[in-house]
Amino acid sequence: MTVLYEDNHIIIVNKAPGEIVQGDKTGDTPLSETVKQWIKETHAKPGNVFLGVAHRLDRPVGGVVVFAKTSKALARLNEMFRLGNVHKTYWAITRGKPEKPEDTLTHWITTVERNNKSYASATPKDGAKESRLAYRTIAESDRYRLLEVNLMTGRKHQIRVQLSAIGCPVKGDLKYGDKRSNPDGSISLMARRIRFIHPVSGIEIDVTAPVPDDTLWHVLEQNAAQ
Repeated sequence: MTVLYEDNHIIIVNKAPGEIVQGDKTGDTPLSETVKQWIKETHAKPGNVFLGVAHRLDRPVGGVVVFAKTSKALARLNEMFRLGNVHKTYWAITRGKPEKPEDTLTHWITTVERNNKSYASATPKDGAKESRLAYRTIAESDRYRLLEVNLMTGRKHQIRVQLSAIGCPVKGDLKYGDKRSNPDGSISLMARRIRFIHPVSGIEIDVTAPVPDDTLWHVLEQNAAQ
């Protein structure tokens, strides 16, 4: 865990792939507990540390996560996420090449809890939620593309299932159609950047996470910068 930003009301960290943000049935130590312990030790806080979870990332996804350090910040962050006032940018490495270098995708997504998987339809279906994202290709190598993705809705596994639906599964994402797993069990999708107006101070917060320490990520990042 790396702290990217901290003040009295919020803390933003870089989540490693494989970590869970909040406790679940696995019993594994969640990132929220790691952050609470870090705050307690770093700031020598006695007693219990308050930490509110405002949003989550899928377990195999890394990148920017915001936590609230006060109940006031948590209530306001929850409302900001609900209204879409928090702007998140994702980077995804895909094995396939999209037909268009940039596009807006609209699907109707159904989630089946029994197998923890989402399914995308090109047309409306009963119980399915309309799901939209915009992507653009920002770099490529011989076999892979680096897409920058901005979500317009927030559905379970949305980026993974929508990119898979256009023949561009995220590298390493066996659940949504890639052929091979990544050696560390991650998938090549990260929450790269987050931007919002601070829920208490009103200043603009704009935080970018570093790409994973992996050769392909570094090559594509360099290509994107050119």
